Amino acid sequence: MTLTKLDFLARADLDHPTLELWIEEEWLIPSATADDLVFSEADIARARLIRDLIDDLGVNAEGVGVALHLLDQIHGLRRAMAEVLKSFHQYGGPAAEISGSEN
Repeated sequence: MTLTKLDFLARADLDHPTLELWIEEEWLIPSATADDLVFSEADIARARLIRDLIDDLGVNAEGVGVALHLLDQIHGLRRAMAEVLKSFHQYGGPAAEISGSEN
């Protein structure tokens, strides 16, 4: 599901200047169309996380950037691991490696 900027602002409970700052900081990276920016449900979850980090935990701007960068790395590693496991199972797993080494 995609959201317009106005829908996103309402759902994420953000004002326009805050959104612009978060985009400038690259904490949020919405998709762009010819007319406007487009946001996803994942962007809403990320905005809520940013708000929690700042408002509830008192994390400063530099800390938010570090936390988001680490989170992005973890998600990237999870995707890579899922691909490795998918390939591993697709080609028969350990049994294929064992039978292939006997030839």
